[in-house]
Amino acid sequence: MQYGGYTWGMERTVLVIDDDAKLQALLSEFLQGYGMVVTSLPDGNNACEKISEVAPDIVILDVMMPGKDGIDVLRDIRRESRVPVIMLTAKGEDSDRIVGLELGADDYVPKPFNPRELLARMKAVLRRVEETPEQVEACVGMIEAGGLKLDLSRSVLVVGDDEVILASTECRLLEVFMRHPDRALSRDQLMDKVWGKAFEAYDRSIDVHVSKLRAELKPYAEHADRIMTVWGTGYRFRSDG
Repeated sequence: MQYGGYTWGMERTVLVIDDDAKLQALLSEFLQGYGMVVTSLPDGNNACEKISEVAPDIVILDVMMPGKDGIDVLRDIRRESRVPVIMLTAKGEDSDRIVGLELGADDYVPKPFNPRELLARMKAVLRRVEETPEQVEACVGMIEAGGLKLDLSRSVLVVGDDEVILASTECRLLEVFMRHPDRALSRDQLMDKVWGKAFEAYDRSIDVHVSKLRAELKPYAEHADRIMTVWGTGYRFRSDG
């Protein structure tokens, strides 16, 4: 099955966690039409157990649920698994999106949404985590810029004698900066290079990941302002000093 130039080479298992039974049924029918196996939960109380049981390739997780909300469920998942997670958020709830991204969500889709948009975002997330051998080979080794070293094979930032383990998104973002030193990059350019998104995205998610990178660099005085804000444009990685 091919969608948007991306081939679903093997059967994918999707876990949908949402208390809306109608939405569960809609997504199940839609995604099964693309050859996927869909499992659903009405809440997140047993999310980790279900993930261990069915080993999903991706999780679709609603934020607004009775009892334990999606943010708490995401915390539970991230303590035990790195399975890709796409959050479903209420339209306009920026705080939910930011917290979700900070806790390790891979993407978000605001409600109400078109199922085809969700499928496109699933495609993008799965493509990132299921790289071809050629892509993996291109993402190994060490790059250097601005007195920093980035070990791509281990997602480790080397600062002097210290090693700082980065989340995969922060590693990809820092790689983009270090490969384009002293160049102002817009949020759209960063989104394209980090996520490869060809559709409207929540551009402020880049701000969240930049803040996390800055927090990792803050303890090192000579690198604390390595990533500079370019007002009206985006950000620039400073290579001098």
